[in-house]
Parts: sequence; C-alpha cells; structure tokens
Amino acid sequence: MDLKPGSRLKSLVCDTELIVVKAPDGDVDITCGGAPMADPAEAERNGDVSADATDGTALGKRYVNEDESLEVLCTKPGDGSLALGGTPLGLKEAKPLPASD
Repeated sequence: MDLKPGSRLKSLVCDTELIVVKAPDGDVDITCGGAPMADPAEAERNGDVSADATDGTALGKRYVNEDESLEVLCTKPGDGSLALGGTPLGLKEAKPLPASD
C-alpha cells in the first residue's frame, strides 16, 4: 500500500481507524490485529484479531516505527495492535518541555 500524509486507514478485524501523519516512500505493509489495513470506503470487517496482536490502540495517540519514518494518529480505538512489515509500532512519547528555572 502506498501511503501519504492525510491518508485514512481502517482495520478489517477491529474498530481501529487511523490517519497517516508521516509516511515513508514506496510500498508499505501496515497491519492491525494481524490483518492488512484498508481504505475506509472499501473496508468490510471480516475475521478476528490475531492472538499475538491484541495490545489494542488508544484514541488520540500517535504510533511510530523504530526509525520514525511512519507516524499514524489513532482516530478510533480498537482491540488490534499495529505493525509495519511484521514489526510492532510503538507509542510515540511526548517530548519533555524545557525547564523554566
């Protein structure tokens, strides 16, 4: 799947929906709950969340891959966890604010 910022994605096995914030060049294999994600207009729920992909997603949280070339924002939470090419995506941590002393 070729992604670009602003693209919307929907899980085929749970309620998770995402917006792409940052995307790498080329074809990307992003999954949720062990199943490929799809365009919301074409997505029809079928199947169940894979037993090894049940960490879930949280509303309003950003998820990134290890080198942060892919960043997605969760717009609807679900039971499946996100992965890119079989590698789980991690929760993006907030940057600490500078000290005001």
